[in-house]
Amino acid sequence: MANANPPVLVAQGVGHLSRNFLREVGGVFWFIINTFEETFERLQQGRVPFRAISFFRHTQRAGVDSVPLVGLVSFFLGLTMALLTGYQLQRFGTERLIPGLVAIAFTRELGPLMTGIMLAARIGAAFTAELGTMQVSEEVEAIEAMGIGPLRFLVAPRMLALFFLMPCLSTVSNLAAVLASSLICKAYFSIAFPYFLDLVKDSLLIRDIITGILKSFLFGLLIAAIACYRGHSTTSFTRRFTRHDDPYAHGRVARRVHTI
Repeated sequence: MANANPPVLVAQGVGHLSRNFLREVGGVFWFIINTFEETFERLQQGRVPFRAISFFRHTQRAGVDSVPLVGLVSFFLGLTMALLTGYQLQRFGTERLIPGLVAIAFTRELGPLMTGIMLAARIGAAFTAELGTMQVSEEVEAIEAMGIGPLRFLVAPRMLALFFLMPCLSTVSNLAAVLASSLICKAYFSIAFPYFLDLVKDSLLIRDIITGILKSFLFGLLIAAIACYRGHSTTSFTRRFTRHDDPYAHGRVARRVHTI
């Protein structure tokens, strides 16, 4: 190893990183496929795949409880963006472009992006911690011992909640940013609110709105899938060595089944 060629070491490092990256991408992809497969199989049998109360609880956490955070951050970001771009455009007498600039930027890019970052930090971390704790404490094994698919019972409601709520939160982000930019335009650039709305409507296109909505759906699915995948694949350090040698493992699983 000491006589190894530096380019060879670099190539090996890149190869290992590429292999790990492709393994993670493939794992997340098949995790999504298996989750939807379990869910649809349950629906084909004429039975609900998960509890409705579980789905609505996650929608409240991911959607309703995230509205203040998303709205506040987007409001101040819209203020900053309108103010900084307005000063530059005012030098050329084109401050009337501020409403369209902020509206298009948030509708197409910044709205879904900022919402995704905030939800990944707030909800994605929570999903990972919850499923990881259940995995380490053998609650997932207890659910499997009861004949219940953990993917459709634990993962599917979380993924669907974030998938459906992401466009709604992205819309909240867009509205907060546009409202903030309207206040800046009125206070600093003498653009009245009716004229501001006309400029926004003239600048926005249907494809801008559709693009933002599609990105929101995609970001919501990816954030939920990656968070649940990392939590579901968690294993404790001591469990790796004691799982096959612990004579009391089956007793703990049985107690978990009785508790559930």
